[in-house]
Amino acid sequence: MTQYAVLIYAGDSAHREGAEAEQEVHDRHAEELRDADSMVAAFALESVASATSIRGDAVTDGPFVDAKEVIAGFYVIEAPDLDAALRIAGANPVIQQGGGVEVRPVAGGFIRPTARE
Repeated sequence: MTQYAVLIYAGDSAHREGAEAEQEVHDRHAEELRDADSMVAAFALESVASATSIRGDAVTDGPFVDAKEVIAGFYVIEAPDLDAALRIAGANPVIQQGGGVEVRPVAGGFIRPTARE
């Protein structure tokens, strides 16, 4: 199966104040993806205020692009083709909350094995 990255665009991180109720619906969605054995990995990002960008020799505080919506998180799914990946990603609750998602095939990657106790 092909892996697809689903980039979540929203007003900011799910960790901002007052986001707990919104986060519950995202947690349920993530559980559904895990139960369907579609999700490979998922990560929420801290607030855009914590971003630092590098371009050439310049290091600046803040996101790479100043925009209304930012990448608030991402996850990697497995799907047989792009149409199936779009159906999976299209169920993301951020879409009903005014944000959006971007779906891109994964060209390659690496996940560091975790240390076992």
